[in-house]
Order: sequence, then structure tokens, then C-alpha cells
Amino acid sequence: MEESVKNAKLIWDRCLQYIKSRVNEQSFKTWFIPIIPQKIEKDTLTIQVPSKFFYEWLEENYLDILTEIISKELGDKGKLAYSILINSPQITEKKIEETKPDKKSNFEKKISTRFENQNYFSKKYTFDNFIEGDSNRLAKSAAQAVSKKPGETSFNPLMIYADVGLGKTHIMHALAYETKLINPEKKCFYLSSESFTSQFIEAIRNNETQEFVNYYINSDVLLIDDIQFLTGKEKTQEMFFHIFNHLHRYGKQIVISSDCPPTQLKGMHERLLSRFKWGLTTDIQKPDFETKIAIIDSKLIQNDIKVPLNLIKYIASSINTNIRDLEGTIVSLIAHASLNDSQINFELVKQVLSNIVQKVETEINIKYLQKLVSEYMQISEEEMRGSSRKKEIVIARQLAMYLSKNYTSHSLKSIGEYFGGKHHSTVIHAMQAVEDMLATEKNIRKQLSAMTDMIKLKMPQN
Repeated sequence: MEESVKNAKLIWDRCLQYIKSRVNEQSFKTWFIPIIPQKIEKDTLTIQVPSKFFYEWLEENYLDILTEIISKELGDKGKLAYSILINSPQITEKKIEETKPDKKSNFEKKISTRFENQNYFSKKYTFDNFIEGDSNRLAKSAAQAVSKKPGETSFNPLMIYADVGLGKTHIMHALAYETKLINPEKKCFYLSSESFTSQFIEAIRNNETQEFVNYYINSDVLLIDDIQFLTGKEKTQEMFFHIFNHLHRYGKQIVISSDCPPTQLKGMHERLLSRFKWGLTTDIQKPDFETKIAIIDSKLIQNDIKVPLNLIKYIASSINTNIRDLEGTIVSLIAHASLNDSQINFELVKQVLSNIVQKVETEINIKYLQKLVSEYMQISEEEMRGSSRKKEIVIARQLAMYLSKNYTSHSLKSIGEYFGGKHHSTVIHAMQAVEDMLATEKNIRKQLSAMTDMIKLKMPQN
């Protein structure tokens, strides 16, 4: 049996090397690193995946790659079998007593009024007004699935992590709102971890700890935002741990958000971290160029404001921080235009951006062009300057070289130096490759045209 496991690991390691060359880094880390090879029997490799959802996602999105590599490693009769990890935790911690549903405790009466604004969600954040893109599609889809059948999917708990201002709180509110819309009878509580902590401290102070527990274990859906603020709070973590166990045991839904993945939550009890991984953990990345354009366009339509597409593209390319800054820019533009009874033009956009973005790049140089292509093509600048031969990286690198030759005065040799010390012949090849693609590939023409529009906007206006 040990030999079977050893062989399975060797084969899967070779599979991973091939898969890594076929998918982007984020997809590789999310969907292939968590897989554990279990055994190899005859022509069948068995791998363990974290959940049924994980298995279904692999089958739907990566079946061709998996089929290809298994055939390569095990022959034409090679097969891939899945072992789905089913968590059935043994709860040995102290039992929590539950109050009768029809009896409202004094604490519940107090908390319902005193903390009403902290325990309920805003109806202005919905799935309908959440702009979907590649950066947030999985998080949104999982949240929608949970809202339809809270506690009945394999996404329990559902953990969403992202940097500040990328939309995780919006999704949390939307999930709560949609849940109540579909299931009005469900008790659905949304609150920040700071509110949870302050309520717990008050319960201790007033000798109402059991009432505090009873209030939350009677919920059907509990959403805790910014769970990272529980780090270092030993007693609050212990209390949340017991509430979590009770809710999960009885099939109630738990949703948590964080600014980082569980592995980076320092100062959090290990037993809590392990429970966070029972369901689905998904992240939200910075929005890509198209998603930012869609967000800007949506906000402008809501306010019945018309802005030329080239200005929308300019705003999208100038803000690389988060959605909050993007929305703040649009609000400021609308306010300026309304107060001054004027049109939103290039000068106004530059003025508003200068107050939000630390520095609005105005010089057309190679570093700016690399950043522009990197943002638009969703390729890191490091990859672009590196030596990777992945098709999407090569195309991005060639486009950046092409733009550098057309919009700067640098020599071919100088341009090559900016791209990791490439030889000038590589730049010549890139120029020809782009010309060939422009003649035959409509998508490349569209992408280059969009980037060219943004470059022209940064040039001195006549």
C-alpha cells in the first residue's frame, strides 16, 4: 500500500508540472495545489479533493487538461478517480444549551434594539448591482448558491477573503438580503467581528454570557465580516468557536470574510482555522480592466450621466487600487459636474484623480507602457519582463515592446534592456509578430486599439 501511495505521488508531481504550464498561477494554486494523490491501482490514479464542488469545478473547467495528462502518464486506458473529503467533525467541546425558540430572553430583547444596526444588513447591496468579472465570479456564484439553500450546500462555512475595497462586504450583504428574500422565515444576522466582540464583552459585564450564546445559536445564517479582527482575542475566539460548532452541527449556515486566507490569520486558534477550511474558501482579486469599465459605466448610468468611452477607459487604467477608490472617483466627478453645471471632460477627470490616486502618470515611457499592458492583459510586470514562453505572456510582452517602439524614442537595444535584457533581435521579432497578429486576429486589434486610446489620452492635449 505504501508503494501505491509513493507511486501516486510521483505520477501526480509530474502531472502538476505539466498542468502548471497550461494554466495561470492563481488557478494552479486554487484548484491543483490542494489535491492530494492517494493511490495508483492498475491504470487508475486516485486523488483526494476537498469537496464535491471542487470536484465538479475540475470536471467542468479542466477536464481536457486532466484527460490529456493522465493519458500521457498512464496510457490510453489511464483513468482518474476522485476521493471527496467529507468532514464529519467529532464535537467534544462543552455543550451549549439552547433556549426555546418561542421564549425571547432579556438579552435578546436588548440586543435587538441596542445593536440593531450592527446585526442587520443593508438592502442597497444586492447581487443585481454587484458587477461580476473574472476576479470575483467564484465568490459571487458561491454566495448566490448559499443564499438559495443556506446550510444545505457544501459551502459551509463559506469564507471570502480579499484586500480592502474589493467587494467582499457587498457580497456578504447581498447574500443576507437574498436569503431573506427567498426564505423570509430564516433568522439571518450580519455583523462585523468588532461588533461581535463588543456584544460579548457587554454580555460578560452584565453576567449574560449564556443569553448571548443562545441569541446567536438560534440563527439560521450567521455572517461575520472581517474575522481577522478576532486575532489575539482569546475569550472571544473561544466563544465564537462554540457557536460555530453548534450552528454547523445543526446544519445552519456560516459565512465569514477576511482580508487574508486562513493560513495567514496569525493569532487565531488552530481549531478555528481548521473549521474555516471545512467548506469553501474563495478570494476576490483586483478587478480586471473590463470589470472596472463595467463598474464605472454602471455608476454613470445610475446617475444618468454620459461620459465618452475614452474617458471611462482612462479612469479605469488610472486606478489600480480597489473598487472603493473607483466608485469614489465617479461620485466626485458627478458632484463636481453638478455643482459647477459643467460636462465631465479630460481636465476634470485629471483633477479628481489627482486627489484620489497618489500620482497620475502623465509621461509616456516604457515603464508606463509595461504597466498599461500588464493591467489590461492581466499579466504581471515581472512575468512580462521574464522569460516565460506561455502564450498569453509572450503576446503581452510583444505588445508592450510594440508600443514602446511606437510611443517612445528608445532604440531597439534599449527596449530589450527594459524587458529583462532581451536582445534587439527579440524586439524586431516582436514588432513583426504584432503586425502579423493585427492582420489576422480581430481580438488583438481590439486590445491594441483600446490601449492606444489610453496612451493618446495621456499625451499633451491640443
